[in-house]
Amino acid sequence: MKIGCPKEIKPQEFRVGMTPNAAQEAVARGHEVIMETNAGMGSGFDNQSYLAAGARIVDTAEEVFATADMIVKVKEPQAGERKMLREGQLLFTYLHLAPDPDQTHDLIESGCTAIAYETVTDANGGLPLLAPMSEVAGRLAPQVGSWTLQKANGGRGVLMGGVPGVGPAKVIVIGGGVVGTHAAKIAAGMGADVTVLDRSLPRLRYLDDVFGGTFKSQYSTAGATAELIQNADMVIGAVLIPGAAAPKLISRDQLSTMKPGAVLVDVAIDQGGCFETSKATTHADPIYDVDGIMHYCVANMPGAVARTSTIALGNATMPFMLALADKGWKQACQDDPHLLNGLNVHAGQLTYYAVGKALGIDVVSPNVVIKA
Repeated sequence: MKIGCPKEIKPQEFRVGMTPNAAQEAVARGHEVIMETNAGMGSGFDNQSYLAAGARIVDTAEEVFATADMIVKVKEPQAGERKMLREGQLLFTYLHLAPDPDQTHDLIESGCTAIAYETVTDANGGLPLLAPMSEVAGRLAPQVGSWTLQKANGGRGVLMGGVPGVGPAKVIVIGGGVVGTHAAKIAAGMGADVTVLDRSLPRLRYLDDVFGGTFKSQYSTAGATAELIQNADMVIGAVLIPGAAAPKLISRDQLSTMKPGAVLVDVAIDQGGCFETSKATTHADPIYDVDGIMHYCVANMPGAVARTSTIALGNATMPFMLALADKGWKQACQDDPHLLNGLNVHAGQLTYYAVGKALGIDVVSPNVVIKA
């Protein structure tokens, strides 16, 4: 199979879809890897490292899309990239379709087969291709939130860990999954007073057992959230409904109950955001003010630490990428129902229920598609 990897073009996106190690593995199995020139530079991988792995370097993304049977990326294809997709071509990347009707319609019209990293599952009910970036984003959230809290950036001017005689910042983490756990761990490590909210009692028990008094936990209700945010210096939104739009957990009206200069960090912004006032931002212009509350809503947070993120993502995606290349997408998905859960679009049809529900589009079961 011809596997193509273009350079990411989303603003300030420095990750790359394939590491040289992944390229070497694919070449060793008899596949051809086609890299756009300098695709890996933002992650510290130069052209020579891909050539040494046996890949071929081409000058433009157009050559990659025109030549490859499978396109491997990091972020969702941008409008110009979607125009280059073709019928029968396989796209393997993050998609986040539920809040993005334009991308969804373009992928359907292209006739391509699109498998989304974020909806591939595992035997434990986890999301193995989303997890590494959730870990990165979770660990970044308190860092970027603490920067936003600085007075010069519009924040309250509160130090995360305080100092002797002055209390620490109060941080509320909504969601105790992968993002929330890592966010709470880092925020507590910075010395903050941290409370994690979640609706799963087993998850709350797990957090209490593993982390003890490192941070507090509380069952998540609308009332609990409303009460806690009144005294919060920072709120980290870390909720996830796989493949679906994120629920709105803090309304605009509630901003008036918060302390002026408090910070909202919305890690769920890729899925539409979990605060009513969230809108996607970039690393070049990451924060904005709504009613005196600072919002950090960068849609590709892990791109800020591109080398760590690229290697972590590549470790997770490589086995699936190789299975798709070795067997073809249909056989690979027949052999692995967890990979089949990643199928979002095929041959002009939407195949993921949560996206169809969010966008009002008819859905065909992936089990029907794979048997056709």
